[in-house]
Amino acid sequence: MNLAQFHLSRLTRREFMAGAAAGMACMVGPKLALGAVKTASETSAGRWRMKLSTSSIHFMSLPIEKACERIAALGFEAIDIWSAYAGCAHLDEVQNRLGPGGLQELLAKHRLKLYSFSVYVGGYRKYAELLGRAGGGVAVRGSTGPCDPKELTPRMKAFLDSLQPEAELAEKYNSYIAIENHGHALLDSIDSIKAFVELNRNPRIGIALAPYHVQARGEKVEEAILAAGKQLLFFYAWQQAPGLEQLPGIGPADFTPWIAALAKVDYRWYVNPFMHGEPPPERMSQALAKTRDYLQAIYAKAVPEPSL
Repeated sequence: MNLAQFHLSRLTRREFMAGAAAGMACMVGPKLALGAVKTASETSAGRWRMKLSTSSIHFMSLPIEKACERIAALGFEAIDIWSAYAGCAHLDEVQNRLGPGGLQELLAKHRLKLYSFSVYVGGYRKYAELLGRAGGGVAVRGSTGPCDPKELTPRMKAFLDSLQPEAELAEKYNSYIAIENHGHALLDSIDSIKAFVELNRNPRIGIALAPYHVQARGEKVEEAILAAGKQLLFFYAWQQAPGLEQLPGIGPADFTPWIAALAKVDYRWYVNPFMHGEPPPERMSQALAKTRDYLQAIYAKAVPEPSL
């Protein structure tokens, strides 16, 4: 199926603004990105459905075509394509060699949906048109430097105001911008997430939540999820641990309450297993297969079938 054929639901700006002020609003905008809307069967069943994507950087030693082949073979529904962080060439391969049409054809071949571009290197503006012409999606980026807690509100407001040009590009190219929480950054603590949600009035801007950094602060991931609410656009299934133990089901963290919290806020996007420090492709594939099975198993516990 061509990515452009995924038609998306509409919510009003008023609904977003009212909910954002409360921290639990419904995301809005003319369209939601791919895979963000419940199907009629999911809605009628009354059960939140977990959808899985993963990041191309896990296979950064391979060309983008082979990375897509691996990710699809593992049963993931969608892909997060990385720009040049740590030397990952995937997004620039798409930009310089495939183009939006070629990316659409590649994803259609493997029955993958385009979830996101991670643009920590290069920035959203460099890839905005490509993302839009490929069908739209989420662009993941960082915030800015940390501040004194007493300055949090004005600093967060100034940061959100500075995103206006990117928000306009996102509107033009049917995309969204997700700001990741990170250690020693403006968006870091649960308090900063709450400030972001309270101050953000733009339906094209939201949060990419990295549990690794929440855990590093000694805070609870499920509380961070609830604080982000419907402004959560990207969820890294990622824990603070060394090596492959960063992945769900391999490291020590119990992801069950995290998945339950995602269901509670009716998270409409993808759960994206993630780690830094990529092992060779075969080992990475084996680890992601274990992670996939683990997430599917705990989903059954975290989100039980509704009683009849």
